[in-house]
Amino acid sequence: MNNSTKAVQSAEVEGRISAEAVREVVSTLYTELHHAQPDPHAVSRDSHLDRDLGFDSLGRVELVLRLEQRFGVHLREAALGSVKTVADLVALVNSAVSEGAPHLTVAAPVRPTPRPPITAPHAAKTLNEVLAWHAERHPDATHAVVLVDEQSHAVTYAQLRDGARRVAGTLLHAGVQPGATVALMLPTAVEYLYTFFGVLLAGAIPVPIYPPTRASQIEEHVHRNADILTNAGVSVLVTVPEARTVAHLLKSRVPNLRHIWSVAELAQGEHLQPLGSPPSAESIAMLQYTSGSTGAPKGVILTHANLLANIRSIGTQASVAESDIFVSWLPLYHDMGLIGAWLGSLYFGCLLVIMPPTAFLTRPMRWLHAIHQYRATLTASPNFAYELCARRLTDEDLTGLDLSSLKIAFNGAEPVDPDTLEHFCKRFAPYGFRAEAMTPVFGLAEAAVGLTFPPPGRGPLVDSIDRAIMTRDRRAVSMPASAPNVLRFVSCGSPLPGYRVRIIDEADIEVPERVEGTLQFTGPSATAGYFHNEEATARLLHGEWRDTGDRAYLAAGELYISGRVKDMIIRRGR
Repeated sequence: MNNSTKAVQSAEVEGRISAEAVREVVSTLYTELHHAQPDPHAVSRDSHLDRDLGFDSLGRVELVLRLEQRFGVHLREAALGSVKTVADLVALVNSAVSEGAPHLTVAAPVRPTPRPPITAPHAAKTLNEVLAWHAERHPDATHAVVLVDEQSHAVTYAQLRDGARRVAGTLLHAGVQPGATVALMLPTAVEYLYTFFGVLLAGAIPVPIYPPTRASQIEEHVHRNADILTNAGVSVLVTVPEARTVAHLLKSRVPNLRHIWSVAELAQGEHLQPLGSPPSAESIAMLQYTSGSTGAPKGVILTHANLLANIRSIGTQASVAESDIFVSWLPLYHDMGLIGAWLGSLYFGCLLVIMPPTAFLTRPMRWLHAIHQYRATLTASPNFAYELCARRLTDEDLTGLDLSSLKIAFNGAEPVDPDTLEHFCKRFAPYGFRAEAMTPVFGLAEAAVGLTFPPPGRGPLVDSIDRAIMTRDRRAVSMPASAPNVLRFVSCGSPLPGYRVRIIDEADIEVPERVEGTLQFTGPSATAGYFHNEEATARLLHGEWRDTGDRAYLAAGELYISGRVKDMIIRRGR
């Protein structure tokens, strides 16, 4: 920061921040995000951040960072969720000025009770058996630490079992039948863990759905998910209390919906008796919805056998041990956060430290602080999170940070950018991060979560190829990274143990290595199809193979994702 900028900040902070100064920051970001020509009238005090300016969650993250750096303030997280317009931002910034600029507060780490030797339940056939195994053998050991609103909440295996039993008892008492679908539209919290397993213990099927991120979005959000609830045949919706005022309107649009409850209402039951009718390995454990906003919703059917097979294979490939500590901000309604982080940690007996996605999105430093505080060995995030941390966090933010405990930082759930890998590894090397820990992976809900992983500790592998030949002939011909007209793709590793992949052309014929085509896979966690969606299931199934919808090529047995089939445009044969 130069002296003139500091002087401007000082002058602004001494008095009130003008609406024009805030509007200028918003207008600049709006122009950058939309690649628009600067328009002094495009942003006004009354402009709605979502509806008028199109600021999504990441846009809001960037906006908050710029406002804080521009005016030297700390914006209150509790108030950020209620901000709708530029005028609201002006009021929030000036409120922060009057309160001063406190440093980021981070919850003191919970010191888990001494953990006895923990072994994975290798003979378990269902998630219910996995929970019972741990709760019976080491009930008082800490399973998870949940970081919410700068508070730390520890959950033991026994507490998870007992909380789940209360939820299950209430569901059964209300007449929820085995095999019924129960939607969870909840934020990350201890209660989410209880509710998910409570549904399983009741013999029902959990359907995770992302919750509204801001109070102003609740009504729109609830209605937007009506198609998913209808497709899943949901009989019960468990959601936040604030959503219940509009959720009852769904009953006219969702034929099977009979109950809308908050977690508090479910958890107040005292039904702790063992539950009958345990599921089998082939029972549906959950439905993972992959779409719904741009097309017909697709609920991936995942059985207990599917989930456990994938978790075990990932653990083998990544050498996961009970001594590992997994820190995650990934949402529990998404396969990478739900299955990869939470259920995987539960199975192997790792300590899990989780925080809501909003905690990361409003304060990206919280993720890295938690890794440092809890001496995490494992973490995971989409590519954008690594880029955000590398690009936006300052040296002051990183003071005292130590990331040397990390042995694996999974990078997946979206395309992996080779530039991001270089940026992050270089930026955080002085803070103990080892490049070998960066681990690009590939997975999809149709395989539960994981499909291809590189060897642990190898670090990223980037393939530089000739752009013209790839565009014209769909062949990945190697060339020096410094050459002009080069494309770079990141290896996502080889298939997990027990899985196979192949690349096919338009005639469904398998192609050789370094020829681009459509990626298909098979393995023990391959879904049987989409719930109540025969048309999408028919497109997915190709005998034993499942079509991923991704474009890719293989080189030396490793997978390189080059794009999505639906994103490809063929023009003049190219």
